[in-house]
Amino acid sequence: MALLEARGVIRRPFFEGRDLDLAAGEIVALSGPSGSGKTLFLRALADLDPVDAGEVRLDGVLRETMDGPAWRSRVLYVHQAGVRLPGTVADNLARVADLHVQRARAERIRAGVDGLDASTDADRLSGGEAQALALDRALACEPAVLLLDEATSAMDPETAARWEGRVRAFADAGGAVLWVAHDVRLAGRVGARQERFP
Repeated sequence: MALLEARGVIRRPFFEGRDLDLAAGEIVALSGPSGSGKTLFLRALADLDPVDAGEVRLDGVLRETMDGPAWRSRVLYVHQAGVRLPGTVADNLARVADLHVQRARAERIRAGVDGLDASTDADRLSGGEAQALALDRALACEPAVLLLDEATSAMDPETAARWEGRVRAFADAGGAVLWVAHDVRLAGRVGARQERFP
């Protein structure tokens, strides 16, 4: 059984009748032309944007039967710009630690992202650094599903490879990942099933 399942999802005029089966432990790399609706599809799966029709289930549970914030904490969308919250890197991570994790893990999270100074103001991060911060925050939330929208596109190759490895480890531990990427080589690097959109 799929961990995340979508049936007949429609968002006009961008896409119609989209289906998806994403199993625990699986990464699916989603590619397609710019403007085809890939980001909107991810945002619809995360319950961030409305759809015209269709059903989405997590572990067999219909989206409409779950509270929105509860759904979004389990099916977590990561924007390609690496959204930064106000404050320092440490402040960004502390919010996740305070809201989503057990006390035992909070100090490790507050210690900062590998390669980033925890005292740096998040607004001063480069695009790649902001993506790293966003990915670290997302993984710290321990979701069931990660929806990644070009999540490493601004990183240098070495940093991107390190984060690809962390996402692969997340999947190996039972998570599921839907990863939008224009780099068609990503699927091979992370052992993903390739799907084309639309």
